[in-house]
Amino acid sequence: MSVTTAPAVPALAAPIIAALTDAGVGAFWDTDEQFLVAHRAGLTETEALHGEHVTVDWSEVDCESLRATAWEPDGLPDYTDIAEVYATPPAGPVDNEAARCARAVAQWFAEPRPAAGGLLLAALAEYGITTYDNHVGMSYGIPVDQDTGPMHIRNGFHLSVGDRNPMVEHVPAAHTGWTIFVHDDAGEPIGDPLYISGDGGLVDCAEDSAAAAAVIAEFITAPISRSCDCYSQERYGRRHDRECNRYRRP
Repeated sequence: MSVTTAPAVPALAAPIIAALTDAGVGAFWDTDEQFLVAHRAGLTETEALHGEHVTVDWSEVDCESLRATAWEPDGLPDYTDIAEVYATPPAGPVDNEAARCARAVAQWFAEPRPAAGGLLLAALAEYGITTYDNHVGMSYGIPVDQDTGPMHIRNGFHLSVGDRNPMVEHVPAAHTGWTIFVHDDAGEPIGDPLYISGDGGLVDCAEDSAAAAAVIAEFITAPISRSCDCYSQERYGRRHDRECNRYRRP
C-alpha cells in the first residue's frame, strides 16, 4: 500500500512564523497551497483564509528578501490582492529580515491601522501646516499659500510629498523614504527633489517625517519677493529676483 505524505514545511518558514508569533500575529504554513499565511491572532486556519490575511514569500538569492502581500476573499476560492504590506531589497540574514517583516505585518493588522502618511501629517501639524488634499495614496499636495482652497491645491504653486514605496498609506515599518518636489503655478514639477531620503531600503518613519516636515516648514515660511515668480521664470530661462531668498534653491 502506498503512503501519501504531506509536503514538507520549508526550513525558512519556521523563523518567519516565529517572528510573526513574537509580534503577536497568527501564522501557519498552508500545506495545500504551499505558502505562508499570516492573520489576526485568535483565528483558526479556516477562519483566516475566509477573511483578510497576508501571505509571505521569500527569495534565497545571496541573502533573504521577504515580500508580504495582503489579500481579501473575492468569491471563494478566489482572492484579490489589496496591498503590498512589506517588501525590501535583500537584507538578510533571515532572522533580522523576518523580524522587520513581522513588525510591518503586525502594524497592518492593528486597529486602527497606523500609516506612514499619518506620521508625516502629525509632523507637519507641529508647524501648523495642513493639507486638505484628498488625493492620498500616491502623494500629498501641500500648498505654499496655506489659504489655498482644497480644490485648488495641485493647480498652483505647491509641494508634493511621496514615498519610494510609492504609496503614502503603507505602514510605518515598511517606510522607505519621503521625496518632496516643488511644482510651479501650473502644477508642473520643477527640477530635482527639494528633499529625498533613503536608498530603497527601510527608513525610520518618525525621524524621516520630522526631517521632511522641517524642510517643508522652512520652505513655506521663507519670505519671497512678490515680484518674483521664481520657478516659473527659471523654467523659461529667466533669472530669479535676487531679493528672493529662495534664489539658491533648486
